[in-house]
Amino acid sequence: MDAAKEIAEYERAALAAIAAAADAEALEAARVEFLGKKKGRLKNLQKLLGQVSAEERPVLGQKFNDVKTRVTAALEARRAELDRPAAAVEGIDVTLPGKPLRLGKRHPLTQTIGEFKSIMARLGFSVVDGPEIEDEKHNFEALNISAIHPARDPLDNFYLATAESRSGGPLLLRSQTSTVQIRVMENTPPPVRIVSLGRVYRPDTIDATHSCMFHQMEGLWIAEGVTLADLKTVLRLFATSYLGDDVTIRFRPSFFPFTEPSVEVDMHWGDDWMEIGGAGMVDPNVLRSVGYDPEQVTGFAFGLGIERFCMRRHGITDIRRFYENDVRFLQQF
Repeated sequence: MDAAKEIAEYERAALAAIAAAADAEALEAARVEFLGKKKGRLKNLQKLLGQVSAEERPVLGQKFNDVKTRVTAALEARRAELDRPAAAVEGIDVTLPGKPLRLGKRHPLTQTIGEFKSIMARLGFSVVDGPEIEDEKHNFEALNISAIHPARDPLDNFYLATAESRSGGPLLLRSQTSTVQIRVMENTPPPVRIVSLGRVYRPDTIDATHSCMFHQMEGLWIAEGVTLADLKTVLRLFATSYLGDDVTIRFRPSFFPFTEPSVEVDMHWGDDWMEIGGAGMVDPNVLRSVGYDPEQVTGFAFGLGIERFCMRRHGITDIRRFYENDVRFLQQF
């Protein structure tokens, strides 16, 4: 028997079987047939080499080893090919390195609202919500804002031209979160201690400190014996909790139809003072409109601009930055 010819035929058959293996099971069968140590064609080929003459054995032995190395390498290469995922799945090359996922962040105003809720919860206030589309009763009438008050001018509000409330009056985008306190008091007997945070809408001229849409936090505390001193204490504790002990706030006498007495709340920023909201003791007419007895209970209400607190904390000088969706700005928070 020609040993050299048998070695060549072994190599041809082994490489063909390995190349034709369509899956791991077929490849394993080829390995057992051509490289199995206990049985198979490799074992038979080794026996054949033992029968050749001493002069031929070194040459044929070297050839046998070279063929075995090439067959083993072909087997490993085919195994690696079968282990790789398909090169394309529905037009996508899944062998390419993946793109890293970019983790998003909450908007700075969303972060601020979350902190406000946490601070006010520690001060004993519950969080409530209300609709952003309101009727005139809750946005004006129940807040002691008469029909002739300039705050009800259509040019100072966003009325919905074709929408009407159940009572037949017009609807509008709420101009303050004070509407929520009315809805809560209509359905809740005193004591009441709540905050409401959300968007409000006013057709203001947009500039560095004003926007036609912004966020407010409305606070309300109604109970027996609540005074203006309680209001000052709550606002001072809130401001220092969010901004730190170095913040300074002041009250200025003012007028609001729904509070009496009323104050403007200012915050010192840089070399000047910036208004951050209004506050005061709830007007007795407002208490009566929801069925409360002003002889039995008193209370305060306040509305603070959330954007302005966030601006003060982070040194932002233009409120428009919050709404431009500039990722370079937003990713700082």
